Amino acid sequence: MLAFAVIVALFLLWVFTEPIFKLSDHFTCTSKRKADRHKSKGRIRNKEIISTAFLAACGIGNLLLPGAAQAQSQITPTHSISDATLTATPSITNIWQNGVGEGFKSGVQSVSFNVGAGYGAEIFGSEQSHDLALVSLAYGYMLGPVVGKGHWYRGNWELRGELFSGAQFSPTTESLVGLTPHLRYNFATGTRWIPYVDAGAGVSATSIGPPDLSGTFEFNLQAATGVRWFIRDNLALSVEAHYLHMSCAGIHPPNQGLNNFGGFVGIGWFF
Repeated sequence: MLAFAVIVALFLLWVFTEPIFKLSDHFTCTSKRKADRHKSKGRIRNKEIISTAFLAACGIGNLLLPGAAQAQSQITPTHSISDATLTATPSITNIWQNGVGEGFKSGVQSVSFNVGAGYGAEIFGSEQSHDLALVSLAYGYMLGPVVGKGHWYRGNWELRGELFSGAQFSPTTESLVGLTPHLRYNFATGTRWIPYVDAGAGVSATSIGPPDLSGTFEFNLQAATGVRWFIRDNLALSVEAHYLHMSCAGIHPPNQGLNNFGGFVGIGWFF
């Protein structure tokens, strides 16, 4: 009986549970098919989105590329002109005819400032020693290209205009001022050391007076020799030995004259 009861129970359990399993399988298959359909639709939609985006990118590229090409065609000449301008413009003004120390180009100009002092000498008829302190400002202009090529004396002639002022500090304290044109010769040595000789004649005004000078108005004669050292291609330091004579050329007595020997140091800028 027990065995019969177990068999009946198992039969009833199978009868009632089989529809449930079938229904479960039905829902499971239905859900799986729906999921597959959604997944397939999602793939199709993603493909459509990617295609649309690709077409849009191509359209935007077609619109932008002509503008970019046009902008490039406008920018390129500007850079070329700018580069050509920069190439054609030198970094500094070249004042030399054939390299530093080989002589100046014609028309080169200069501005120089000098300070110095000198002791007086009782010579050429003067009765006193006139000790002076002087400052000067000068402008120079190269009159032409290098002359004397192939010779030791090759160089440039330079015309200079000098304004000078100063004071006598012995034997009395007096003042003086003068304006003098100079002619200078600069030797071309092929180095940064450029020697020169210089001479000038001009007019002066001074309060020194007798016994050696007659009055306010006097002439001045000057002679100098020195050297310029170009610390840069267009900037030079200078040192020179200098002689100054002042007198009135016999216009008024007395006319013994003033004689002074001294030295100057200076700086000059060339352009």
